[in-house]
Amino acid sequence: MADGVRIDQPTGTKTVGHEWDGIEELDTPMPRWWLYILYATIVFAVVYCVLYPALPGLNSATPGTLGWSSHGQLEQELAADRQRKAPIMQALAQTPIEAISKNPALQRAAEEGGHSAFSLHCVQCHGSGAAGGKGYPNLNDDDWLWGGDVQRIAETISVGVNSANAGSRLAEMPRFGVDQMLPRDDIETAANYIFSLSNPDFSQAANIETITAGREVFLKNCATCHGEDARGKQDVGAPNLTDTRWIYGGDLETIITTIHGGRRGHMPTWDQRLTRAEIKILALYVHALGDGDS
Repeated sequence: MADGVRIDQPTGTKTVGHEWDGIEELDTPMPRWWLYILYATIVFAVVYCVLYPALPGLNSATPGTLGWSSHGQLEQELAADRQRKAPIMQALAQTPIEAISKNPALQRAAEEGGHSAFSLHCVQCHGSGAAGGKGYPNLNDDDWLWGGDVQRIAETISVGVNSANAGSRLAEMPRFGVDQMLPRDDIETAANYIFSLSNPDFSQAANIETITAGREVFLKNCATCHGEDARGKQDVGAPNLTDTRWIYGGDLETIITTIHGGRRGHMPTWDQRLTRAEIKILALYVHALGDGDS
């Protein structure tokens, strides 16, 4: 036949006229069932494009005649969820925070909602387990800079630390070295004293003079904020230096770095982003992480 097309004898089907190393392709038509499925998918695609958002444009897609969108469906579900939670959230907002724990229903709602709110807003800095990290405090213990009762925790969440809020907590460790407030020798001796407070074994005969000198530097320059006993002051957010809980690290070299360059932590203000009820349930959840002690 012309152009190499011939009838394949075993099947009685025409070939397409091409040959590759003795292999020929049969011109076998598609099965009807396959064609029907293909036509059905084409019809489905056309109908879908008419009914639903499908064809992309520069700024949006075609809206579809049904007016449905995944964003719209999500908003409806969120609105329904907000409506479902409205009574309990209103009760949380109206109940004094210290009285919520006395109401089992409110306390249960606060625990469940607090966990969700923490996972959404706080894990980025404090971690999924609230253990914090370098520069971010551990919320699982009961070592608090501004106090750990639920009212103070709620206030800290609300106004933030060194934030744009007019009532923000203010905290800044001076840069004793960078601003030439103390010579390097004094910084190192003070660091030795501070390190010894949480590491008693560090006080040896070989360095006792340095530690003693460091205490004098500490009393003249650091006791105003941290107290003469170095246990900190919650009214100014100064940490306790006698335990082993450190935000930036408690090794000797890091303490020297902290004294030399200072520290200025930051926590966002949430009073414009969260409702009063949401701040309360977050405070109750965080408070519970540390066994509820203040």
